[in-house]
Amino acid sequence: MGKIPTRDEAYTLLRTYMNDEALLRHAYAVEGVMRHFARLHNEDEEIWGVVGLLHDIDYEMYPNEHCTKAGELLRKHGIDETIIHAIMSHGWGICTDVEPISLMEKVLFTIDELTGLIWAAALMRPSKSTMDMELSSLKKKFKDKRFAAGCSRDTIAKGAEMLGWSLDELLQETLYAMREVENAEK
Repeated sequence: MGKIPTRDEAYTLLRTYMNDEALLRHAYAVEGVMRHFARLHNEDEEIWGVVGLLHDIDYEMYPNEHCTKAGELLRKHGIDETIIHAIMSHGWGICTDVEPISLMEKVLFTIDELTGLIWAAALMRPSKSTMDMELSSLKKKFKDKRFAAGCSRDTIAKGAEMLGWSLDELLQETLYAMREVENAEK
C-alpha cells in the first residue's frame, strides 16, 4: 500500500508541478466539492479532498499527457494506487482508458467539468459569485453549448447517469458545494 498524503503534503506536491493561479483555484474548488460529496455519502473526506486537490497535477507541465502522466508523477512520490486510479479515471474516454469504478471516482469524473461550468457561469453574473446563482440560471448555461464550450456537457450527463442521479440533483448539489468553497485557498 502506498502513501495517503495529508492535505498539506498533497498541497506541497501539487505546487511542485503547478503554479498557474487559475489552475490552482480549480484544484481548490474540486477539492472542496469532493469533500462536500464525501460528507454527503459518509465517505473519507480527507482522501476525497486529496484526490480533488491533486486531480490535475500533470495538466500545467504535461497537458498532452494529462491523466496518464499523473500516474507516473504520483507513483514517483509513493502515492497509494487508490488515489492514482481515481485521478487517472477522471479523464476516462478523453485522455485515458482508466474507467471510474468507485463512487469517489465517478464523482470526480462528473464534477471536474461541472465545477468549471459553474465557475464560468458565476463570472458572467454581476456579483461574480455562485452565492446568488439559481438552479434555473445554471440549467440555461448548461443547455447553451456555446457557453463555456470547453466544459463537456456529455461528460457531466454521463457522470450523472453513472451515479444514478438526475441532472437537476447533480447541478443543485454541486452548486451548493461551490458556494461552500467559493473563496477557498491553500
